[in-house]
Amino acid sequence: MLKHSQEKLEQIATEIRKDIIKMLLEAGSGHSAGALGMADVFTALYFEILNHDPKNPKWQDRDRFFLSNGHINPVLYATLAHAGYFPKEELLTLRKLGSRLQGHPQRTFGLPGVESTSGPLGCGLAQAAGYAYAARMDNKKFRVFCAVSDGEHDTGNHWEAVLFAGKNNLNNLTLFVDRNNIQIDGFTEDVMPLEPLEAKYAAFNWHVIHVDGHNIEDVVDAANLSDAVHSDPTVIICHTIPGKGVSFMENLPEWHGSPPDKEQARKALHELRTLGGKIKSEHE
Repeated sequence: MLKHSQEKLEQIATEIRKDIIKMLLEAGSGHSAGALGMADVFTALYFEILNHDPKNPKWQDRDRFFLSNGHINPVLYATLAHAGYFPKEELLTLRKLGSRLQGHPQRTFGLPGVESTSGPLGCGLAQAAGYAYAARMDNKKFRVFCAVSDGEHDTGNHWEAVLFAGKNNLNNLTLFVDRNNIQIDGFTEDVMPLEPLEAKYAAFNWHVIHVDGHNIEDVVDAANLSDAVHSDPTVIICHTIPGKGVSFMENLPEWHGSPPDKEQARKALHELRTLGGKIKSEHE
């Protein structure tokens, strides 16, 4: 059972995507494809799945979320702002000198809701697994969630963390994999083939779930199912479209690390406001 209607959640995800475009345009740098592609998953996380309180971000019993692929942080920042952690106006300070919204999340900069610092790819799951292990040692009831990119699976330290979590049966840990099939050098299966990805996780004692990463209800259902798995960590492989919602960005590796220019941003915002031309926009 969803706390919000599917329509309301889709509206939130669209607003998050619009803010991502505005942030990247203002910054003049940053990553478009992955941020847009994960907007639905982040909407599911912060508006349905996580047990958290934006008014009390240091609440001891809150669920913890770790973003490993920190370059998609525009979606994290926009989602945190929409959830009420800080004013939306601050989003336009992305990547600016002295801003709390740096190019990768920086925990020590004091931005509410940011649990960890991320930068080098492949490190996030190790942080999350360590936190989940410590939480279990201390008999804490909160859950630990982590998001990683599929390209990060090229790194050895990610698989060390997979082994650690599986060996220790960290059933309080849920991993979201952004399976968008692109990375900075091209398509994942050309750069370093990952399949059979499900079989690899299963071999390391993980419970594996596949979802359409753009179906918010399916993402929520998968997270609820992971909470019911009492023996192993869970990985939710989210099949997403990089650049989702902006037709000229979708499924193109060249948008992995590129921001829109002014005209591209105008076109992108028009598409998002009109849902690809399905509704009439007051901005036409």
